[in-house]
Amino acid sequence: MSAPTTFPGAIAAPGLGRVGDSPLRPDGTLKVKGEFAYSSDLFIDGMLYGATLRSPHPRARIVSVDISKALAVPGIEAVLTHDDVPGRKCYGLDGTWDQPVLAFDEVRHEGEPIALVAADHPETARRAMEKIEVVYEVLEPLCDARRAALDPTYPKVQDRGGIARHQPVRVGDVASARARAEVIVSSDFSVGIQDQAFLGPESGLAIPGEDGGVDLYVATQWMHNDLEQIGPCLGLPKEKIRMTLAGVGGAFGGREDLSMQIHAAMLAMHTGKPVKIVYNRYESFFGHVHRHPAQMHYEYGATRDGKLVFADVEIILDGGAYTSATLNVVGNAASLGVGPYVIPNIEIDAYGVYTNNPPCGAMRGFGAVQACFAYESMMDKLAQACGMSPVEIRQVNAVSQGSLLATGQVIEAPAPLAEMLARAEAMPMPSPLDSSDIRNLPGGASQTTHGEGVVRGVGYGVGLKNICFSENYDDYSTARVRLEVIGGEATALVHTAAAEVGQGLVTLEAQIARTELGVTKVTIHPADTTVGNSGSSSASRQSYMTGGAVKVACEAVREAVFVLAGLHLGRAVADLSLDGGKIVSATDGVLTTLEDVLGDRVIEQTREFHHRPTTGMDPVTGQGASHTQLALCVHRAVVDVDVDLGLVKVVEMSAVQDVGKILNRLSLEGQIHGGSAQGLGLAVMEEIVVTNGLVKNPSFTDYLIPTILDMPTMKLDILENPDPLAPYGLRGAGEPPTLSSTPAIVAAVRDATGLALTRVPIRPEHITDPAADPERASS
Repeated sequence: MSAPTTFPGAIAAPGLGRVGDSPLRPDGTLKVKGEFAYSSDLFIDGMLYGATLRSPHPRARIVSVDISKALAVPGIEAVLTHDDVPGRKCYGLDGTWDQPVLAFDEVRHEGEPIALVAADHPETARRAMEKIEVVYEVLEPLCDARRAALDPTYPKVQDRGGIARHQPVRVGDVASARARAEVIVSSDFSVGIQDQAFLGPESGLAIPGEDGGVDLYVATQWMHNDLEQIGPCLGLPKEKIRMTLAGVGGAFGGREDLSMQIHAAMLAMHTGKPVKIVYNRYESFFGHVHRHPAQMHYEYGATRDGKLVFADVEIILDGGAYTSATLNVVGNAASLGVGPYVIPNIEIDAYGVYTNNPPCGAMRGFGAVQACFAYESMMDKLAQACGMSPVEIRQVNAVSQGSLLATGQVIEAPAPLAEMLARAEAMPMPSPLDSSDIRNLPGGASQTTHGEGVVRGVGYGVGLKNICFSENYDDYSTARVRLEVIGGEATALVHTAAAEVGQGLVTLEAQIARTELGVTKVTIHPADTTVGNSGSSSASRQSYMTGGAVKVACEAVREAVFVLAGLHLGRAVADLSLDGGKIVSATDGVLTTLEDVLGDRVIEQTREFHHRPTTGMDPVTGQGASHTQLALCVHRAVVDVDVDLGLVKVVEMSAVQDVGKILNRLSLEGQIHGGSAQGLGLAVMEEIVVTNGLVKNPSFTDYLIPTILDMPTMKLDILENPDPLAPYGLRGAGEPPTLSSTPAIVAAVRDATGLALTRVPIRPEHITDPAADPERASS
């Protein structure tokens, strides 16, 4: 059967642009004009439409499921339950295998899939789905993450227990240091559930193969990891499942877990027809994981001049019903739990727990975001207690070359944090508030104020984020590069399985090929599973890992070209180099061209790129060199706050970030802006509101995300301190600004209001109502 008609095919990367340049993205114009083919646009003749029946309860036993009335609806081709799962009934990231394909005994969160329907029209599928009769024995949901972590008598959501992972970190002697500390501050912090809020809902197309297998066109972040889970559930060997990346409308971690992949494949295999599934926005809120909400307690001790002497930290992350990425999120939260500061005595206890709240997993920042809000808030509180400025307290305690993280890992070649803070502080401040234009005011054109009660505040935030996968994971990426003459011009074809999720990877792959091979014409092959694993488009790792794989594959191709040229010209390979498509001798200059050397030959090389090994975290002390690379970002935020109404306008965010090497400034600036926008959202507006396990705002009407009107101007100071172990010296850049932007904004609101503000997102009532702010109410 042919491929879907809207599949975009290979992407030609037009124009010049090598590493360090800023060529435009080949998909950019199509997306701006609304012509890009996303996974929800897929179409093929004769396809059916799938729909999923989901539980309305966060916790209930399934007594019975009656599908007879649904099967009787005209146009219905299949109705499937857990009895129809061909193979293993559960899937899960990293070998956890704890999430049912379709619930078979108990539902453990609102929106858990129960049954599938396939019909000749999407409305028919939805009508039939409503006729499935499920009898539940409704149970009281288990929603208290703190009790799940700390109370051994609390009932367990999962058979494997209430705690997915407890990761301690132990350094020095906290009890002794507490007795010596001259200043002690403490606070409790909480972070709400943030959604990735990608604009392209979960969707894809499954086409049954003549060999009994299936072709899947899906929007995902990691096809090979999907394949590891899909195969056993379908009862198929990997070679019978062919996956191709369809157009992805954003990801931010929310597509690391499976959504509709197995469901669409089951329906396609059952009916023998292609099946397309597209979630609506409401269903999407239940169809993917979210950022873990957190409850945290921090206690810091210091000398009177602000030097930290101990940190005592408890972090509780609510993973919801199933494991997903919780194990690794806990590892990040624990290892980065006190940030980029030197503290000689540390106790951290980080927990990831199971509840009947919405499932949580990967989201941009991945455990470090929650901890960063707490430790940066603590640095501000400590500064106030010591009579120091927020910048000074951070500079006094900042890590530098050779410093140790809480895990004992040595800091290698970071940007000098003290200098970064000074640069952020020295950036020009925005102009004073002009209240003559109401658009400048909190509330904007709503005319809630004309300047009365509006106070300006300034705050700082620092984020330390690990790059690439950690904790002894053999992280690698594969690239295949082909060089041949087409139409008289040497042309490179780059083929990886790396997911382009909007970050600009296809542009960078072409830049690397042009740089290493000296060609102008580069084509990026559609990402699929006919080439080796490229890992996930997450952890700010694809420029490092897949960029590294493309680089070494191109180097292998270039070496093969030199061998050919050497044989043809009678020259030693070591004497040859490439310059703009010309074969150049170190002694005689230009000898010939790529086209002449290649002739009718095709040179193709496949290579893997691995980063340096990491270690696990000791299960008792947390010690270990668990991270590949670390990146820093510093934000300064300026806000105007209407203290009477609790409205906040972010006036400016300035960022100083070390990226190692700028590969594409345009894309890089977009990553810093985008990460800052998501941090702004978490600071002042984004939260999935959950009551007793039930989501109250599953829509973009009630779940608010920043728009272009909410984003302030940004000043960027981008530093290049190369990492000698990374391709081109680069340092992953997509996640660090998400960490530091949130605490910087909250600190600025504190500066304007004098409030403690220990919870994000900040709501208006946290500013206007003393009872809504625990520390203010008790003072």
